Amino acid sequence: MLSPEPIDILCPSCGSRRVWKDGLRYPHSNGKPVQRYVCRECGYRFSETTWNSSDESEHVKRVHTTSFYSDYALLFNRQVGVTETQGAKNLAELESRTEKRAAGATEPLSVKVKGLIAQYAYWLGKEGYETATYLRLIRVLAKKANLLDPEDVKSAIAKHPWKNGSKLLAVYAYDAMAKMLNISWTRPKYTQEEILPFIPEEKELDQLIAASKSRRMATFLQTLKETFADPGEALKLRWIDVDASNNVVTISPVKGHRPRQLKVSSKLIAMLNSLPKTSERIFPTTYRNMASCFEIVKLRAAETLKNPRLLSITFSTFRHWGATMTYHYTHGNILLVQKLLGHKRIQSTMKYTQLIQFKDDEFDVATATTVEEAKELASAGFEKFDEINSIHVYRRPKRFGV
Repeated sequence: MLSPEPIDILCPSCGSRRVWKDGLRYPHSNGKPVQRYVCRECGYRFSETTWNSSDESEHVKRVHTTSFYSDYALLFNRQVGVTETQGAKNLAELESRTEKRAAGATEPLSVKVKGLIAQYAYWLGKEGYETATYLRLIRVLAKKANLLDPEDVKSAIAKHPWKNGSKLLAVYAYDAMAKMLNISWTRPKYTQEEILPFIPEEKELDQLIAASKSRRMATFLQTLKETFADPGEALKLRWIDVDASNNVVTISPVKGHRPRQLKVSSKLIAMLNSLPKTSERIFPTTYRNMASCFEIVKLRAAETLKNPRLLSITFSTFRHWGATMTYHYTHGNILLVQKLLGHKRIQSTMKYTQLIQFKDDEFDVATATTVEEAKELASAGFEKFDEINSIHVYRRPKRFGV
């Protein structure tokens, strides 16, 4: 069976051209069929409708979009109340009906669970929690435990092959759900392990950027490399955040970070300008889509270059690398690293820095025989490390990113 031909229409959500026809829609007004489309990149479904405005000679076009994969759409498609009280009432009624049915009941349990998660998504947004991470963890727990039974959830968290740091986040996620449902429970105690982040060589980061066949992915990775931004911050970048004339990018922070403006290279500005401006955001897609595409890039690059180290690189690795290189190059200026990363607490910055062993060819070396030459080298960031026959030898780490 032949695959459907792609349509020359841009997805209004992510700007992708991977758009296919997806049946017809019949409006109640005139009954005239309207073509529907689906984006194979991000899952958006949309249709184009035309009608006459008050001025009958003027035709107005409107695009209706619905993300069937989003928690927002789930919230309104599942008929679970939009308020916390009404949602809890509907959930209680659904629980009561489920308990009264026999083992062969026709209503699947997944409807109740999805309704609960939809209510939880709404509540998280209202209370200002970290929605994406908590929702992902709750979905995992929902497949392994009864979310209305705290002891069952505790057991599921303990048995899941997560590291203690992820288990701690899962406890926080369910603690928020327990508050929403007014369920009392005793939180299990987990302590996050202290592990050193993987720090690749700069050429390995450049290899992944070069291996990206997608301009959007290559630009996203270059943005992470030059700004040390959190992946969520990079995805939130808008076109108005880029000052192309001064090569400055404004970072809007995620929770727990500070806003900041960073100088970037002309190369990154050119890469950004090459992307289509079809949305307010520069990268109009989801973290899940970007992460899935990045896994493909890593696998392809690791196989081509025969370098399994590339598989250990994540989006956050670019941030770890930038913090470590800045820390070393500035001779331990942890406050500057904190400013570049946007951390509010210095303790958070300390986790992102570690000293790495630099090779001999990663240093700029210079010599001085007079006091004036020594002063010039010192002002340029060189440090004296040896003296041979009254010749003073200076060195400094090579500048990264140039």
